[in-house]
Parts: sequence; C-alpha cells; structure tokens
Amino acid sequence: MARYQPPQQSKFMQWVDIIFVVAAIFLALWLPLQAGWAGVSRAIVPIENPTWEALGQTPAQVEQWVKLGFADAAAAHDIIQNKFDYTIDWVQLIIMTVVIAGYFIFLFRASDKEYREVIDEKFNGNGK
Repeated sequence: MARYQPPQQSKFMQWVDIIFVVAAIFLALWLPLQAGWAGVSRAIVPIENPTWEALGQTPAQVEQWVKLGFADAAAAHDIIQNKFDYTIDWVQLIIMTVVIAGYFIFLFRASDKEYREVIDEKFNGNGK
C-alpha cells in the first residue's frame, strides 16, 4: 500500500493563505468596533454637581480614586458614569448567529469532503 502524500501547495499560495487569514482576523475584530456593535458605551448619565455619594462610591472607593489622582467627584464623574449598555439588538444577534452557523456548516462540509478524498486516495476508492 502506497504511503499517502498530501497535495503540495506553492510558497506563493501559502503566503496568500497567511495574508487572507490575518486580514480575516483583523476584519473580525475591527469591523464590530467600527460599526458600533462592540466596545462602546452608549451614553454617560450626567449628574449635576456630582458628589462621591451621588456617584455611589463608598469611602474605600473614594480613597482609591484619590490614589489614582482624582481628587474630587467631578474629575471621576465621566469614568464612573460610563456604563456598559447590555441591551440586546435581536436583529444583529440573529445575523451573527446565521453567519457563525453558516461558517461552521461550510467548515464541516469542506472538511468532510477533504476527509473522504483522503480516504479514497489511501484505500483506492473505498472511502465512500
């Protein structure tokens, strides 16, 4: 029985693969940030004349804010009031689910096809 020899890929195509994967990773991380789907707080709830108590800070927390260089509540107001928005946009969630499911379906079908080709090559057409 002949030892299986996988198909050879040229150096140029290896570089094309590398560039494609790096670009895909970059876009997957960058696009949601640019589209405003991730990484951004939606709004800062302003408090007029903020005090540490109005911002909900305990004396221990106030002490830590002072150590960080925020001497008064007004200086730390924007950081403390910058809350994450945990509302769910159902349309975006469905789109993301469809895209991820589509990717995995493609991945499994392509892998299955390649696996069957290897079995066919290895066992002389008996892999189907």
